[in-house]
Amino acid sequence: MTAQPVWVGAYRIGFALLALSAVAFQLFRGLDRDPTFRVGNFFSFFTIESNIFAAVVLLTFGLGRVGTRPTRTAELVRGAAVVYMVTTGIVYGTLLDGGTDPLGLSSPWDDNVVHRIFPLVLLADWLISPPAVRFTFRDAMVWLVFPMAYLVYSLVRGPIVDWYPYGFLDPDRGGGYAGVAATAVGIAAGVIAMTWLVTWVGQRRRFTTPPAPG
Repeated sequence: MTAQPVWVGAYRIGFALLALSAVAFQLFRGLDRDPTFRVGNFFSFFTIESNIFAAVVLLTFGLGRVGTRPTRTAELVRGAAVVYMVTTGIVYGTLLDGGTDPLGLSSPWDDNVVHRIFPLVLLADWLISPPAVRFTFRDAMVWLVFPMAYLVYSLVRGPIVDWYPYGFLDPDRGGGYAGVAATAVGIAAGVIAMTWLVTWVGQRRRFTTPPAPG
């Protein structure tokens, strides 16, 4: 595998900086406009965490810090970013779109970036530049660790601070703990399915995509 084409590196860097700018905009908007704003709550949104993680990953690849042939670990990390961002987009579109903004910080441009544009960018990047090494669905199951840890963190922290990042995680708004559990199981099943799909597509594209010209 040769070095990434210049245009691939350019869009990776550009979109990574765009996502980080959108997150920073929301953060500083909250600090500036809302006296009740809590940084801990802001960084407890899966959307914020996944966007930061994916932006750092995409920026690292765009800057060529993974070499001309990324390692298996590097590609697994990139795959995780794809799954988390696509999950962010799907959950937003199915459970949150049109609802109230929990922090009241979003404007149309940054809301579209973190929930729509960047998830599509990560998915497109996976198709344009498929993983350089082989890995299996079993290998990719490690991607589930973060979403499951996030769920536990949110459910433990929620009663302590009397705040949940999403209504469907709040027992008082999500149909009790049974309702929250049902939603969590549904999301977990979706993440597992997305993990399988991203793995399958990446490996299939790896064998069908011609190498970039050197």
